[in-house]
Amino acid sequence: MSLACTEQELEQLLLAVAFTRNFGFVLGGIGDGQCTIDVPFQAAFERPGGVVSGQVFMAAADVAMWLAIKTRLGIDDASVTAEMKTNFLGSARREAFRCTARVLKLGRRLIYGVAECVDGNGRLLAHSTITYIAAESAAG
Repeated sequence: MSLACTEQELEQLLLAVAFTRNFGFVLGGIGDGQCTIDVPFQAAFERPGGVVSGQVFMAAADVAMWLAIKTRLGIDDASVTAEMKTNFLGSARREAFRCTARVLKLGRRLIYGVAECVDGNGRLLAHSTITYIAAESAAG
């Protein structure tokens, strides 16, 4: 099955959007309804105590899902997050991590998926369930 967008298009999107650019997300790979991003460590990510802030894991999960959806619906898809739940299962200290999102169900209006963030050894750090809602087209 061919994807609705290319890795190059998603890489360009990550660089074009200030939000994703500021986090330094790097595309790790894509598949049909799947996307992996690498999240390099930044000192700005630390919360008191030296642990990488949970909001970084949540942002990575949300962006990975956003891109995973685009592999199915195309680069111009305007779907947005409707709901997200994240369980923090481990901590990262001054280290990069990787986040992989998978679309589990692509409905007419709702898109449901999961994302997992792991450290360099594959240890699970966070697990998210994410629901997106298909946005109406600008012409519609």
